Amino acid sequence: MLPSSNRSIYMSQAHLSEQELIRREKLAKLQEVGIDPFPAALYPVSHYSTDIKENYSEENKEAFAGVCVAGRVMSINDKGKVFFIKIQDSKGIIQLYVKRDDICPEEDKSFWDHVIKHGLDLGDIIGVTGFAFITKTGETSIHAQTFTMLAKSLKPLPVVKRDEEGNVFDAVTDPEFRYRQRYADLIINPDVKDTFVKRTKLINTIRTFLNEQGALEVDTPVLQAIPGGAAARPFITHHNALDVPFYLRIANELYLKRLIVGGFDWVYEFSRNFRNEGMDRTHNPEFTVLEWYTAYKDYFWMMEITEQLFEKIAIALHGTTDVPLGDKIISFKAPFKRISIHDAIKENTGIDVSVMDEAGLREVCKQLKIDVPNNIGKGKLIDEIFGATSEHTFIQPTFIIDYPVEMSPLTKKHRTKPGLVERFELMVNGKEIANAYSELNDPVDQRERFEEQLKLMERGDDEAMFIDHDFLRALEYGMPPTSGIGIGIDRLCMMMTNQPSIQDVLLFPQMRPEKQVE
Repeated sequence: MLPSSNRSIYMSQAHLSEQELIRREKLAKLQEVGIDPFPAALYPVSHYSTDIKENYSEENKEAFAGVCVAGRVMSINDKGKVFFIKIQDSKGIIQLYVKRDDICPEEDKSFWDHVIKHGLDLGDIIGVTGFAFITKTGETSIHAQTFTMLAKSLKPLPVVKRDEEGNVFDAVTDPEFRYRQRYADLIINPDVKDTFVKRTKLINTIRTFLNEQGALEVDTPVLQAIPGGAAARPFITHHNALDVPFYLRIANELYLKRLIVGGFDWVYEFSRNFRNEGMDRTHNPEFTVLEWYTAYKDYFWMMEITEQLFEKIAIALHGTTDVPLGDKIISFKAPFKRISIHDAIKENTGIDVSVMDEAGLREVCKQLKIDVPNNIGKGKLIDEIFGATSEHTFIQPTFIIDYPVEMSPLTKKHRTKPGLVERFELMVNGKEIANAYSELNDPVDQRERFEEQLKLMERGDDEAMFIDHDFLRALEYGMPPTSGIGIGIDRLCMMMTNQPSIQDVLLFPQMRPEKQVE
């Protein structure tokens, strides 16, 4: 009969595997003999696995005569009175040499029997103090002198095969498991952690680049009364105190422009955005975008500064501007190719859409077997044609420039080309990575563009923009000539870390509800 204090361990979960039941029995036995498997105490880690393995030598062994390490048990080799245990910390894996007579006094071997011999499992988190040495097989290890159980693992990790050096050669690759249980994925697939370390390095590189240029990092609202700055379907919520609806932001553009009106010359934000749309290998409903806005600049300047930034990111992560991506090598060496969206479509289809009205564009879609809804206008039709016929053809970094005015309600009209706007999208490996404008700063023109979007909304286009009257009021005070850009951090990270899916660069991507066991 289990002690009453431990019965809940079993009763709280009706569906446990044999291994989970065994681990709970071990937990109960440890508690029965007075050993706390989850001690509440500071554990003074002094060294990490890689620090010891890279720096220890016989010549400097005195520097490693007293080390304290902690980590997760990844392998156990029981030799009777000696255990060889490999633990994984945040830096890597190191071997522990644990000898019974060093851990326990001669007169009392119960700790050895209860904790190490019969209580230890793969996945447990332990700490040891001791000294570094090199085994007869040449492996740098820790000779343990004290042993502490820090956390008992009640759920076994998926089995991963490793060679003698600890390298994984049969990793767990099931995406459903990996994305839903990222915590376990990080434990058993070491390369996953490296991807997220690189993601942070990428963001820090961008932040340093912008700060050195004189840009100011700012924060803008996530909850917005008007979801503006992009054409997308928003998530909606309700503010109880104010008794009004709010939207999770789809973009931070209009707030950053308000700051340009207020007198800042260059502002940027790493913006967490939300769009109530589909999910696939390059889309997640919650995503990160870098946006910045710079006064007295235009989209020509923006192309040049973007090239500089992408070169810098590639070199920071890879030491070169040539970045491997699948079976390709992407060169981020400036300058990047530039081509208008009309010419891109003509180059790939032979069709000149620049002279067509909405009816003509619908006929082209029919001819090219592109299924489009009835409630979208000319701009969206051109976008659909480009996406279906041309976007995927631009593998090396390419600026697609000079979009139709109908596609870009926040963009300044082209200074020399009627019917177009000064906008570019940066394509890499067939995907949009950045979107930039010479920003529209004429409040009268902006109001008319918003009103055109309102007509599209009335036709049923649920991605059309709302009219933001406060933003129009801000423009009426006067906004200087400005250039702005949005860069998809998640997609950029995919490319810079050679990952095939956006879920591979998000620690916790959105998932369908998990099926519950009946």
